[in-house]
Amino acid sequence: MRLSTSSSDWRRFFVLASGTAAGAAALLYAFVVIIDPFGTLPLSPPLPRAPVSTNARFAFPALARSASFDSAVAGTSTSRLLRPAALDPAFGGARFVNLSMNAATAYEQARILGVFLRAHPAPRAVVLGLDIAWCSTGPLQHYTERPFPEWMYGRDRWRGYREMFNLYALTEAWAQFLHVTRLKRSRYGLDGYTSFVPDDSLYDPARVATHLAEDEAQFSRADVAGDPASWHFAALNLLEQILADVPATTPVMLYFVPYNHVLQQPGTDMSAVWAACKAQTVAAAQNRPNVAIADFMIPSPITADDNNYWDALHYRVAIADRMAGDLAAASRKQASAAGDYRLLTAP
Repeated sequence: MRLSTSSSDWRRFFVLASGTAAGAAALLYAFVVIIDPFGTLPLSPPLPRAPVSTNARFAFPALARSASFDSAVAGTSTSRLLRPAALDPAFGGARFVNLSMNAATAYEQARILGVFLRAHPAPRAVVLGLDIAWCSTGPLQHYTERPFPEWMYGRDRWRGYREMFNLYALTEAWAQFLHVTRLKRSRYGLDGYTSFVPDDSLYDPARVATHLAEDEAQFSRADVAGDPASWHFAALNLLEQILADVPATTPVMLYFVPYNHVLQQPGTDMSAVWAACKAQTVAAAQNRPNVAIADFMIPSPITADDNNYWDALHYRVAIADRMAGDLAAASRKQASAAGDYRLLTAP
């Protein structure tokens, strides 16, 4: 017995299948743009969103635009532990958002600050942590292996509707839906702060000592030669642009982060790099009013005590809270009574 299917039957099947697929795709797309997982779409409904993406490069543009804040701190993971809850009272009632991102390049930091400054044309304070991302010689690095959504950082927010039809956006929309419906709370803070270090109860000095030795071997060398005065730090061109974009009435606090003493050994290539970069940073900022530069990358009660660190780059939460007060004092050009930092700008 032979079975046959007419061409009209096949056409009906394909029309039905195509229509079903198109309808499902339309429903999924509508779900994504209504939930708006990244909080960037211009017609986004006012849902109680939170940062849900594990890649802060997607989560932070919405925070940078938020009217809930009037001040910002930016940097890499070496600035992530600065709590807005500690910075706000230290800076006289400012409302800080922490826009620091793991392994962020200087370019990425400049981009997120650009978003913040466009949304806040008269910010109360801007704090920027300076580490190796700003003091590397060679060509300017734009990105890391982590995706960076340039479309989120531009002025045309309508473009976002073209960027939402993909599996990543759908996955993040589901995570945001769970948060909005209180089925699963986001672990990321609404002010950009999230502790990424272990709880202090898990602190292990022996393990920290191992990390310090490994970091000293990895980060104490630099591929440089010649007169340090000839070294070019490409990222400092971005710093000059940031300083030009911030209104002159807004205090800007630049600070070199407190790397552990094992990364400050005199006579090393890196010690020469840091000295040159600090000098060029001061030169880049010298014509900008209302700027303070504090150097925490010095021998100090913070950097000399290994118990203040998880590794050579990352200090503990208590140190971050201590630094909040230090940064506020430094922004007023006050010297550190405890010797935590040295001012690189005249009082």
